[in-house]
Amino acid sequence: MPRSPFSIRGRSRGFTMIEMIVVIVLIGIVASVVAFSFARSLDSAKVQAASRDLVAGLRYTRGQAIVKGEQKVLMLDLEKMTWQAPGRSEKELPKDMILRLTTAQKELTSESSGGIRFFPDGSSTGGNIAVVLGEREWRINVGWLTGEITLDKPESER
Repeated sequence: MPRSPFSIRGRSRGFTMIEMIVVIVLIGIVASVVAFSFARSLDSAKVQAASRDLVAGLRYTRGQAIVKGEQKVLMLDLEKMTWQAPGRSEKELPKDMILRLTTAQKELTSESSGGIRFFPDGSSTGGNIAVVLGEREWRINVGWLTGEITLDKPESER
């Protein structure tokens, strides 16, 4: 009698319980790594967006000082985690972010607020603002002589 290609001879082979558990554990590990990586990149994007908004606010303030021929100040409230450019509405940082301000002593209006002043010639009182979320810190530097505004990324972002 000829053999049918569909006949099963002997014991059928499948996956053991241990093999299935190992595969499920490996899938869980990979999913955890992907989720952690995604969360870190999302945090990084939030800090980067907040920093760039603040840089835009500083550049706007400098531009207004030059165009209007008068001193203009970008104000920061470190307690409420907000900042405000002249003539613009107050902007709030996303939750869990922290602002740190280093500026001229005369620009500090209280222990938790202060500003960076720009003059009609484009110069400023200078200083820097750190935007921090967890271990990520983006630093915005303002040159006192030129009023130039630069954004320094953390080493891990370069």
